Amino acid sequence: MTQMLSERVHARLQEAIMRGEYAPGAALKPQELAQQHQVSLAVVREALVRLVGEGIAVRLPNRGFAVPHFSDRRWQEIAEARRTIEPAMLRLAIERGDLDWEARVRATHHRLARTPAYVPEEGEYYSSAWSEAHRVFHRTLLDGCGNPVLLDTFDRLWTASELARRWSAQRTPERDGLAEHRRLEEVALARDADTAAEVLARHLTLTAAGLIACP
Repeated sequence: MTQMLSERVHARLQEAIMRGEYAPGAALKPQELAQQHQVSLAVVREALVRLVGEGIAVRLPNRGFAVPHFSDRRWQEIAEARRTIEPAMLRLAIERGDLDWEARVRATHHRLARTPAYVPEEGEYYSSAWSEAHRVFHRTLLDGCGNPVLLDTFDRLWTASELARRWSAQRTPERDGLAEHRRLEEVALARDADTAAEVLARHLTLTAAGLIACP
């Protein structure tokens, strides 16, 4: 029963943070959350610890839990890791990917391009449907590398950076994500590994830069 309650509270808090109901840096107070969700303090703490592990919350020394801030150094460290790993994976995917990989890249890009990025009922951050289409497109691009260890690393880094992506998109509305993803598809399917690696690195850099730019 405790585990089921913890799962429920975790899911609700995760959704609330992802939808922007808690501002960057906002405190996540276990006692208040326990009252709000009508569960025990232990249930709330278990849910918060899971959120910390996912990078959606941080533990503050002697001060409980909070939503990370824009300036949290970890976002830039994750971005650096992605810029190091993912362009290399894309090079391998371009070298090893077959016709089926090409077809899947085209299909996932088509879905991403046709999925509305924002819907009124989901608030100011991009929609859950677009978020999933975005993830699938990026993973499919790299899936051609054929290395499950690298792909598992991608999965972990992607999950850890989801909140940062939402914040960055909201802070840089002038950015043309459609054009960036279209360019990624074009150079990958043209088998231009050097350009593809550069385009992907720039794409990742712009996301990280959105967190330190003036809103």
